[in-house]
Amino acid sequence: MVEEPSEDELHVLLADMNLSHPFVILQRFDREPADQHYMQACLRDDMTYQVEYREGGADEHYQAHVGEQYSLSGPEVIAPLMADWARDGRRWREALPWTPLEM
Repeated sequence: MVEEPSEDELHVLLADMNLSHPFVILQRFDREPADQHYMQACLRDDMTYQVEYREGGADEHYQAHVGEQYSLSGPEVIAPLMADWARDGRRWREALPWTPLEM
């Protein structure tokens, strides 16, 4: 667990992902309900990434995919996005084509 990770720390965490440890999760504790505000990246079996964010209930859960063209550079794409989200920035919202996650 890393509290308030920098973009460089996020890059290291993302670069260290593997199929045995495929998740990096950032959680916001300054929002209610506390366990419903997060962003996560998942390394998929095909070595692409699924990035998700949630801003409350299930109807506020979104996903985007970082495809195989980024399989080696995924951390360079995802780390700045996650850092911006953690800083309550706005750029991350336009960085990927977010779609609702259907459960």
